[in-house]
Amino acid sequence: MIFKIVHADDWRSAKADGVYRGSAKDIADGFLHFSTAEQLPGTLTRYYAGVRGLLLVAVDEAALGEALKYEASTGGALYPHLYGALPRSAMRWDKPLELRADGTFNLPPEIYD
Repeated sequence: MIFKIVHADDWRSAKADGVYRGSAKDIADGFLHFSTAEQLPGTLTRYYAGVRGLLLVAVDEAALGEALKYEASTGGALYPHLYGALPRSAMRWDKPLELRADGTFNLPPEIYD
């Protein structure tokens, strides 16, 4: 399982359309950014600290086929990148990311299932 952090408003539109085409950053970079369960805390701290209205979407990486690539990022860590739209068929669940008073997030326990 890999995970996509999305703004709730964008996600509502994607669910209605049956496909998620990415955030403005994803579109600019040419691929959708994902994180593994282990990478989520760092991604949230680096890019989303204090942001409200986020959802965490669980995605079955096997359902993405060859469009999913693990590529080196800052520091050499391999991050999952999807070269194409995210089909609804690959989405397993979505959960709100609860923002704590200190600007960090409570991650749903399901990420470790």
